[in-house]
Amino acid sequence: MRCPYCGKLDDKVLESRAMVNGESIRRRRECLSCGYRFTSYERIDEKPFMVIKRDGRRQPFDRKKLEKGIERALEKRPVSTSMVEQISNDIEDMAVEQGKESREIATSALGELVLEKLYEIDKVSYIRFASVYRHFETLDEFIKEVKEIEKRGKNE
Repeated sequence: MRCPYCGKLDDKVLESRAMVNGESIRRRRECLSCGYRFTSYERIDEKPFMVIKRDGRRQPFDRKKLEKGIERALEKRPVSTSMVEQISNDIEDMAVEQGKESREIATSALGELVLEKLYEIDKVSYIRFASVYRHFETLDEFIKEVKEIEKRGKNE
């Protein structure tokens, strides 16, 4: 590590300590050339989990966006805020699991995970989310989806 005082590269580590959150290590160092002591931090540089949009663009996964969409679907429904957080956690875990190799997931796959989870929790919320996610443009599309829910309900 380059000494911030003299610029030389020779130093020794005097002390290493894991930080409280366990996500970094603090190291006290001493320059072997000039004796200056300084601190460095070591962190994991992790590649961010990405979402592939419909048009091919990639952007970092945004949990807040996910939660907002779920909250909108569940608005005024008998579902607690802690349940919204749990749903978001479950979906995020499933998304990361699906995209483990490439560290990315398509928005279509993410949307299907949300639909799957909402179907289990609340059918009205499922329809709300599906109508936006699947871009229902006619009443017939809406009715068809409701009939699919009825049919699935009878088969379960």
